[in-house]
Amino acid sequence: MGRLLALSLLGIALALLGERLLALRNRLKASREVESVDLPNCHLIKGIEAGSEDIDILPSGLAFFSVGLKCPGLHSFAPDKPGGILMMDLKEENPRALELRISRGFNLASFNPHGISTFIDSDDTVYLFVVNHPEFKNTVEIFKFEEEENSLLHLKTIKHELLPRYIYVADILAHEIHVLEKQPNMNLTQLKVLELDTLVDNISIDPSSGDILVGCHPNGQKLFVYDPNNPPSSEVLRIQNILSEKPTVTTVYANNGSILQGSSVASLYDRKLLIGTLYHRALYCEL
Repeated sequence: MGRLLALSLLGIALALLGERLLALRNRLKASREVESVDLPNCHLIKGIEAGSEDIDILPSGLAFFSVGLKCPGLHSFAPDKPGGILMMDLKEENPRALELRISRGFNLASFNPHGISTFIDSDDTVYLFVVNHPEFKNTVEIFKFEEEENSLLHLKTIKHELLPRYIYVADILAHEIHVLEKQPNMNLTQLKVLELDTLVDNISIDPSSGDILVGCHPNGQKLFVYDPNNPPSSEVLRIQNILSEKPTVTTVYANNGSILQGSSVASLYDRKLLIGTLYHRALYCEL
């Protein structure tokens, strides 16, 4: 009787485990394959070989890339090389990526940049706010961009116990984008949820149209369990009129991993599209 009970409990446990694994596979879109949507004038950006997780573009056409992110459990093409910040002038006829020198005193060896945002002061000074994970901790680094020297002056490191409590506008495993409205008391009110058939990552805004560009992962299992013979695919979506009753969602770019693996961000300037990845390369396209 005791053995029968033990076998019954084992069967129930295995059934529950199987149900959880199936749910996880569904959330990771583990069985999804992507059909390529090619753009005619694209080339991989020289000098970006190990990921460009986030991109931000100034109104002047200067694009900043955070490169070399390393996360536990994610593949890396350069596990021993620290991260960095690269710049590209999209107004040049043949723009190229240039690594920005960072001022002395900053710990470059542990630099592990993730998200990046820019701020232009009233005197046109450009500041970079970089989410950093030194030794897999969480900080925000503030830099002043010195254009003439092509360098970054490190101003401050922000540390706080509340930094890992994040607000997710893109819910990657739920395949959703949440639209939130900021209230005068600084509270956030959810206006709507847009459901998508992909794992959504970074979001950027096309300043000329207000459209939303999203770097996506069509198959999350391929992203986390790296196989060079079956690499993770890439996908970029454009969302128009997201506040309307029926937003328009179109695929701008998609690739099965033969060119670009693990797209995480897309950013647009004057019909020039940049696509970054978690740990692979970066793509430059003229639309």
